[in-house]
Amino acid sequence: MRSTPGTGRRPVRRRHAIGAVLLSVVAVTALTSCADEPGKSEGKNGDPITVGLTYTPNIQFAPFYVAVEKGFYKSAGVKVSLRHHGAAEDLFGALKQGREDVVYAGGDEMLQARSKNLPIVDIATVYHKYPVALLVPEDSDIRKPQDLKGRTIGTPGPFGETYFGLLALLKEAGLSEKDAKVKYIGFTQQAALKGNKTDGVMGYINNDAVSFDESGTPVRAITLSDEGGGQSLVGPSLGAKQSTLDKRGDDIRKFVDASLRGMQYTLDHPEEAVEISKKYIPGLDDGKKKRNALAVLRATEPLMRNDRGELGQIDPQVWARMAEFMYDQGLLDKEIQAEQAYDADYLPKS
Repeated sequence: MRSTPGTGRRPVRRRHAIGAVLLSVVAVTALTSCADEPGKSEGKNGDPITVGLTYTPNIQFAPFYVAVEKGFYKSAGVKVSLRHHGAAEDLFGALKQGREDVVYAGGDEMLQARSKNLPIVDIATVYHKYPVALLVPEDSDIRKPQDLKGRTIGTPGPFGETYFGLLALLKEAGLSEKDAKVKYIGFTQQAALKGNKTDGVMGYINNDAVSFDESGTPVRAITLSDEGGGQSLVGPSLGAKQSTLDKRGDDIRKFVDASLRGMQYTLDHPEEAVEISKKYIPGLDDGKKKRNALAVLRATEPLMRNDRGELGQIDPQVWARMAEFMYDQGLLDKEIQAEQAYDADYLPKS
C-alpha cells in the first residue's frame, strides 16, 4: 500500500466491517461459479450479473442473500451471481477486468477510482447516513467535533471510510490533523480505547459500537452533522462501469429493483434475514454471533433510509459536497465533476 492518504488498499482490510470477522473460504459453494469467468461486463441482456461483495461473507450483505433466497432476482427476470472478494484483492480489480458487473463500495471510494480513470458510476445508495463515527467512552467529555483539539484519536490508517470520516469531522470543527493527535492503530479499536491509548477511535456505528456495547464498554458516537447543508461523504453504494450500463441497462435496472426489495425485506424481517444468511455466513449458528448479527441489522436500518424513509436514492447535493471536500483534502488525483459519478436512472421509477 502507498503511504499517501486514500491512494491504496491494505493487504488485509475490513470492508464496512459489520458483524464479526468471518473466514471467506467457506460459503463459496453457496455462490454460483460464473463469478470467475472473464468478460461478463461485456455480456448481453440475460447473461448473469456478477456482484462483487467485499470482502468476507457478512451480515452486512444480508439484503443480497435475501434477494437470492426469496427469489426476488428470479422474479425480476435477472440472473445474479454473488462473489465475495479475497482478503488481498483490490476493491475494483475484478470490475476493471470484467469479472464483475456491479461492486459494493463506498461512494467516496468510487470517486477516488474515477480520479484514477476508472469510469465507475453509483447506481444506488445503500447507506444514506455515513456509517463511520468517532466512538468515545460513554462518560467522555468529548461531545462535539470541536472537542477533538489536542485529543488522541485512533484510526486504522490514512485510508478508507474511517480516515475520510475523521477528516470530515475535523473540517466540521474547523480543525486539521495537526490540531489533534492522530494515531494509526490498525483494526484494534477496542484494545486502543479500553487500554486508554486513545481518547476516541474511528469506527462503524452499526458494528464497532455494537461490539463495544456487547463487550461491556458502552460508547457514544460523534457523527457527521447533517445540519447546514448536510453530510459531505457518500457511504456504501452499488457501482458499475459506464460500459456495462450502456450495454446492459435493462438488466441493471432489474437488478437494482430486486436488490432494493431485498433491502426492504431484510429491514422488515431482520430475524428471518439472519436465518437466511446462515447459508452464506459460516458460524452464524453460534448463539453469540447470531445475536450480534441481529443487533447489527437493527442498528443498520436508520442508516439505510433517507429522511423520507426511502431506500437506494441518490442525493446529488451530497455528491457535490463530497467531490469538493475530497479534492480539497488531497484525496483525489484530479478534480471530478460529481454529476458524472452517479446516475439515478437505474433506480425504480416512483
